[in-house]
Amino acid sequence: MSAKHPIIAVAGSSGAGTTSVMRTFEQIFRREKVVAAFIEGDSFHRYNREEMKARMAKELQEGNYQFSHFGPDSNLFEDLEALFRAYGEDGGGRWRQYLHNEAEAAPHNARPGTFTPWQQIPPNTDVLFYEGLHGAVAHGNVDVSKYADLRIGVVPVINLEWIQKLHRDKASRGYTTEAVTDTILRRMHDYVHYICPQFSRTHINFQRVPVVDTSNPFIARHIPAPDESMLVIRFADPRGIDFPYLLSMLGDSFMSRSNTIVCPGGKMDLAMQLIFTPMIWRLMERRKQMLKH
Repeated sequence: MSAKHPIIAVAGSSGAGTTSVMRTFEQIFRREKVVAAFIEGDSFHRYNREEMKARMAKELQEGNYQFSHFGPDSNLFEDLEALFRAYGEDGGGRWRQYLHNEAEAAPHNARPGTFTPWQQIPPNTDVLFYEGLHGAVAHGNVDVSKYADLRIGVVPVINLEWIQKLHRDKASRGYTTEAVTDTILRRMHDYVHYICPQFSRTHINFQRVPVVDTSNPFIARHIPAPDESMLVIRFADPRGIDFPYLLSMLGDSFMSRSNTIVCPGGKMDLAMQLIFTPMIWRLMERRKQMLKH
C-alpha cells in the first residue's frame, strides 16, 4: 500500500460485472480530474487465445479436467504482484494489453486474442486501477492483495453470475449453452480456490441478489434486470462509513447487519458514486500531502 501511488483493485469472476464497475470509476475519475492507469486482468493471462486452446486440449488429453483461466498455471500472478509493488514504490511498473477483438487489435497490427508487447506504465498518473479476475489473489509466496489500497469485490449470487456468463458468451462469442456449461464446470475447482477467497480480503463487496426465479440458470431466457434484484453491500470495516446518509440517499434500503446495506439493484451506480467518491478524495488528499513532503 502506498500513499503517494495508491492502487484500486476490483476483483470478480467472468460474467460478474466488473466492467460495469470500471465504467463508474471512469466517471468519478473524469469528474474529479484524477489521472488513472487502467489495467485489465486479462493482460496477465499466461497464454494467448491460440496457446490457451492448445494447452487446454493437452490437459484434457492427459485427464486434467480442471485446467482453467482462473488458476495459477494459466496466469502470471508473480508479474501482477510485481506491477502492484512497483507502482506503489514509484508509480511505475510493467504491463501489457490483451487484444480481445478486431477493433482492439487493428491499431496494433495484431491478431485478436494476442497481447501487445510489455511496456512501462505512463508517467505522472495519480492512481492505478485494476479490474479483473485476480485483484486480491494470494497463492504460495504471492500476495497481490497486500499492495492494493482499496479492494472491491463484485460477486453476484452464483446462479445470476452463470446466467450473465451464459448470455454474454452466447451473444458475443457465439458459444453454445453446452460449451459455456463445460467451461463453468471446468473452472469450478479454481473458482473455489482462487476466486472466492479474494472476497474475504476485499474492503467492500457488492453482491446482486435476484428476486425472481433463477433456480435453473441454464434455461433462463433473460438476465434478471437490476430492478428485479436487491444489492447487498458489505463493508469489511464499517468505521468511518456514514450509514444514515447512505440509507437516506439510496431509498428503500436497510441494514441487514452492522456492516451491511441492502438496497434496490437499480441503485448500484448511485451507491458506488456515493461510497467511492469520498474514498477517492481521501486517497488523493493523502497523496497530495505525501508529495509535498
